[in-house]
Amino acid sequence: MTLLSRADESLLARWWWTVDRKLLFILLSLLSAGLILSFGASTPVAERLHLPIFYFAKRQLVFLLAGIAIMIGVSLLSPRMIRRTGIIMFFISLILVMLTLIMGAEYNGAKRWISLGSLSLQPSEFLKPSFIILSAWLCAGAMNDQSFPGRRIALGLFILSAGLLVAQPDMGQTVLLGLIWSMQLVLAGLPLFWIGLLILGGCAGLALAYLLIPHVTSRIDRFFNPASGDTYQIDTALNAFRAGGLFGRGPGEGAVKKVLPDAHTDYIFAVAGEEFGTFACLIILGLFSAIVLRSLMRLTEEDDPFTILAVSGLIALFGLQAMINIGVNLALLPAKGMTLPFISYGGSSMLALTWGMGMVLALTRQNRFERRSSLGPGVWT
Repeated sequence: MTLLSRADESLLARWWWTVDRKLLFILLSLLSAGLILSFGASTPVAERLHLPIFYFAKRQLVFLLAGIAIMIGVSLLSPRMIRRTGIIMFFISLILVMLTLIMGAEYNGAKRWISLGSLSLQPSEFLKPSFIILSAWLCAGAMNDQSFPGRRIALGLFILSAGLLVAQPDMGQTVLLGLIWSMQLVLAGLPLFWIGLLILGGCAGLALAYLLIPHVTSRIDRFFNPASGDTYQIDTALNAFRAGGLFGRGPGEGAVKKVLPDAHTDYIFAVAGEEFGTFACLIILGLFSAIVLRSLMRLTEEDDPFTILAVSGLIALFGLQAMINIGVNLALLPAKGMTLPFISYGGSSMLALTWGMGMVLALTRQNRFERRSSLGPGVWT
């Protein structure tokens, strides 16, 4: 890359000198850490299922390489192309989420996956970043043209998306999507009255979920009163952190991955704590924090509404999902099956999140002429 001159007008050269290389390096570092943890955490799971010992690790390597290719490829796109692909992907994802309710594979009482031969696709993972792009476009349009009902259209699409996620059921993804969309509305200048109604609506939705959905009731009850149900998974995860101490028991020496069925997905942070210790966990937290802060810092010089709303939403998705996963591992939040971005095993999650961060890299590129010319005179170009 050092051979690329600033005078070079090729697409790759312009990308290299305008992309946030520090953010790109941090993202690649987190992806590398995830691959290392995946090789250690997934081997006992493969053995229990009578699969080749590195079955999940090799698949994760394929997902990672494909994800890096997607992230870099998407980061080459203009804001106009980001917007168009995001909108198209939203409607494709919406249709696929509908199909999961009809022909989706059921796992633990939920229909969230579509089987594609030896692979499984979770459409809701792609619905989240694509909805963020569509919502940012609609809200930005309303900010530029007061007569355009962008917020009302976004509300209708959110209700449709949330309804489909609840039907799977997947309350965690529904709450996450609702939080991010609400944040976008606040950034878009939503009046305080409507913000208050949003808060009341969110609280009412959570209350109804607690009263009407048994597994939500069970998880919240166990969080506030562990004696009310089985807390084996979280107790085991906490014991893993205690056993790891400051420096860990050593790579491959952990016990939690041998007894937790979801050690390579939902509880991979506990594996990191046991084998590599508290310091390693703090480094992982530092990488997540650096990604969020670095991305938000790039927005301080930005005045385009679509870019601000889209990047803020995508970074909120990345950061909140990490916070929820880590919070569950540390018993700070009720149990929820949500992956740790770039760390947990899972093809849909890896590809969707790398696509999302590719869009962040594209929208935060420091190329003002390209950004304005790609947008044209307004967000509708």
